[in-house]
Amino acid sequence: MLQFYRDDLARLAGADRLRRLVPRSGADFTSNDYLGLGASARLRGAVAAALDRGVGIGSGGSRLLRGNDPEHEALEAEAAAHFGSEAALFFANGYAANVAAFATLPQPGDLVVYDALIHASAHDGMRLGRAPRVAAAHNDVAAFADAIRDWRAGGGTGTPWIAVESLYGMDGDRAPLAELVALAERHEAMLLIDEAHATGVFGEGGRGLAAQLHDRPNVVTLHTCGKALGAEGGLLCVPHVLRDMLVNRARGFIFSTAPSPLMAVAVREALRILADEPERQARLWALVAAAEAALGRATGSQIVPVIVGADGAAVALAERCRAAGYDVRAIRPPTVPAGTARLRVSITLNVDAAAIAGLGEVLR
Repeated sequence: MLQFYRDDLARLAGADRLRRLVPRSGADFTSNDYLGLGASARLRGAVAAALDRGVGIGSGGSRLLRGNDPEHEALEAEAAAHFGSEAALFFANGYAANVAAFATLPQPGDLVVYDALIHASAHDGMRLGRAPRVAAAHNDVAAFADAIRDWRAGGGTGTPWIAVESLYGMDGDRAPLAELVALAERHEAMLLIDEAHATGVFGEGGRGLAAQLHDRPNVVTLHTCGKALGAEGGLLCVPHVLRDMLVNRARGFIFSTAPSPLMAVAVREALRILADEPERQARLWALVAAAEAALGRATGSQIVPVIVGADGAAVALAERCRAAGYDVRAIRPPTVPAGTARLRVSITLNVDAAAIAGLGEVLR
């Protein structure tokens, strides 16, 4: 009965692609806790104060039943104000938010044109959605334009949806947002921007790379809360009408227990830290500069890929780094394209310049 699963796991092991859970150890070069807020005293204090005033641990149900806590609504109002959008909707994590957006917002007759390197959660949402989809070559604005033009020529009459990440989590490179905005304007398209790795790191107050676009009615952004914000959750920043659409049509929202009100408290506090403590961003960028010098690689972001190639070689190199006290993980296909297995070095405020220099020595 279980032989299929044994065989499939054996095939993964034979291809050096079997995943295992590895405990945390050593200097943090693998998490997405870019601003070091995961252990922030302010976040702990905010949650402790909420418990003291009687905020519940669990929500008790979906938002449409009894799970709609005042803390959820307070976070959504504060997030919309912080990021400059008409409205926001809070989900349990970025994955759930992405799935809900792609499964719900593009309609039959629309077209989703997505960057080939977009998050897995976007793919899963598109599979649940009702609009046809087509991939465009990574960061190739002409490929996006060609896909829309071909669709129109074939009789497409709905709305095109252009879907990208503002900062790509495996390569550390940025989307050409200015050109994509112009393309969306020319074709009356919606632009869905996943800011997961940019939130908290880029823009004044950590508002991200799309911070100047939120006043546009054709822009939807996703800000995940489990990376630089040091908590959990996902915030879809949208026009009011799309928030209402998600509340009424997004199955992942309607039929899921609401996130813990305590997590909404933590995210609110994280947003306030972004506004109150800009020095965190400045310290992170100083460490990014140190990493570029120590590793001999520059992406202009806090994500530095070290391409190895073969899956087994990447795993072995990651194990050597961990043995030396540096927690770096191997990233293998299908997360990245075949032949590009790598170490994904993540720069966070959980390390210092000395640790970065030490990792550089190990890699050399």
